[in-house]
Amino acid sequence: MKILIYGPKSRYDLYTPDFVPDLPVELVFSAAHQSTLQAAQANPDTEVILTDAITPVGQDVINALPQLKMIHSEGVAFNAIDTAAAQKRGIFVCNNKGCNAGSVAEHTIMLMLMALRRGITGHQAVKAGQQIQFKEQFMVSSAPELGEQTVGIVGLGDIGTAAAKLLRPFGCSLYYYSAHRRPPEIECELGISYLPLEELAAKCDILSLHCAVNAQTTHMVNEAFLSHMKQGAILVNTARGQLVDNLAVRTALLDGRLGGLAIDTLDPEPTPADHPLVDLPPEIADRAVYSPHLGGITGGVFRRAHQNMWNSVRLLLEGQRPNFIVNEL
Repeated sequence: MKILIYGPKSRYDLYTPDFVPDLPVELVFSAAHQSTLQAAQANPDTEVILTDAITPVGQDVINALPQLKMIHSEGVAFNAIDTAAAQKRGIFVCNNKGCNAGSVAEHTIMLMLMALRRGITGHQAVKAGQQIQFKEQFMVSSAPELGEQTVGIVGLGDIGTAAAKLLRPFGCSLYYYSAHRRPPEIECELGISYLPLEELAAKCDILSLHCAVNAQTTHMVNEAFLSHMKQGAILVNTARGQLVDNLAVRTALLDGRLGGLAIDTLDPEPTPADHPLVDLPPEIADRAVYSPHLGGITGGVFRRAHQNMWNSVRLLLEGQRPNFIVNEL
């Protein structure tokens, strides 16, 4: 079985499970100078694609591979894969459901705390010899503790649930919105209450995005949504940049509707320096905290992801269905 890999060999060398060398597979890594289509055309007998979560695998790639049986995301996201085209061909599209939940949840809490406690600007003040001046300013800012905040979680899947579990010991008031409300016993276990989306936006001091990108959620945080948000609230996004309308969020920062941003994911990636949510005027620049899409990047995440990916390859070789199929086959 030939497997075409869109991703660096160094990562696979580090995280591939020990049982893989015993599988009857040939691994081909897409060269840096090749497009995804060129790599596919060079390997027409490919039966499996393993791809990182942001590399597009479109209908052109799928059509170039007549023997293709499975496309597997190296992460949890699969929105860069043409699932409809794969489904028409009977090709499984799979992801690593839940493998990054704990890691992204930890990262979410870190960003919340950094936004509330001015982590970046405080760091810079100390390095600039302005420690006392910054401290004096901070003492009269009435900065809240995380436990005093009402936190809203948009999307109570694996990551949203993990975030709720980490937030509960802080003492936050927790609310959520999800397309499908959770059973009462789950809400009780998490100490979280359901609210319709607009009510959630109006009630919460911190709003944290944890939903997938689809036709319903793309640019869900737009001008209309922001108009419902509590004045001065903090928006946290460790999900996907496509969930927010960049210009609408920038405007909300400028006019004070948003009190702050804490962002791990921006659209597009790679993110240019003149991005509307990065190239902010000085008067609001310190209200934004960024990380370079690191929420799900830990050794534990990759070990779990590769274990699941290669288990799916093994299942396919045995004539069985792979794990975590996302395109309803």
